[in-house]
Amino acid sequence: MAFWHPESIDRVDKIFGPSSRNTFVMLAKKQVYGVVGIDALPGPTETVIVADGEANPAWVAADLLAQAEHTTGTAILVTPSRALAVKVGQAIESQVAALPEASATEIRDSFTHRSGAVITGSLAEAVAVGDAFAPEHLCLSVREPWAWLDGIRHAGGVFMGEHSYEVLGDYCAGPSHVMPTGGTARFTPPCNVMDFMRVMNVIALDESTARGLAPVAIKLAEAEGLSAHAAAARLRLK
Repeated sequence: MAFWHPESIDRVDKIFGPSSRNTFVMLAKKQVYGVVGIDALPGPTETVIVADGEANPAWVAADLLAQAEHTTGTAILVTPSRALAVKVGQAIESQVAALPEASATEIRDSFTHRSGAVITGSLAEAVAVGDAFAPEHLCLSVREPWAWLDGIRHAGGVFMGEHSYEVLGDYCAGPSHVMPTGGTARFTPPCNVMDFMRVMNVIALDESTARGLAPVAIKLAEAEGLSAHAAAARLRLK
């Protein structure tokens, strides 16, 4: 069954928008990539919360649940404090009980298969683990979040402190919440203004510069075995 009607929908040059919550959108974008441009192929949502021993366990639990609620979502706590991890686990149990069954079912599936806690030897190690994961959302629920920001190179978005919680980023804190997932934050930024711009090269050489470059072009063309390329440059030297 065809759902695309080319006679009524004009072709576009690039498609933007979140697909991390809808597998069908992501697969559709994947099929047209190369025919038109796309911003990215975000997959299932993910959050890593790096927390120190002073973090509010109820808040950390709530933020983990907010991501685990997504279908195939991943929510991971990384902390050097085993005591905090235990308290967060207890808070998760109590908070899940108060949620509607649909959300609770998704959360239980997430914590059974994809989510949980990692205990590290230090806060520095916890930050390093979060950075290595290169998550869509990296939340710094620590006393001095700005002191650790320089240690993070790979994340779609970094949420600084317990008041910059990720749900606000989802809906209203901005900027764009179309973010890289699955480790692609190592090479892909969130959707941003540059995605709506296109770079076009303009090459303008005077005669002297062109003559100076021609021998270089000839040598490279001959090395590639492209005789017509070399001839086009050599002709200008006569």
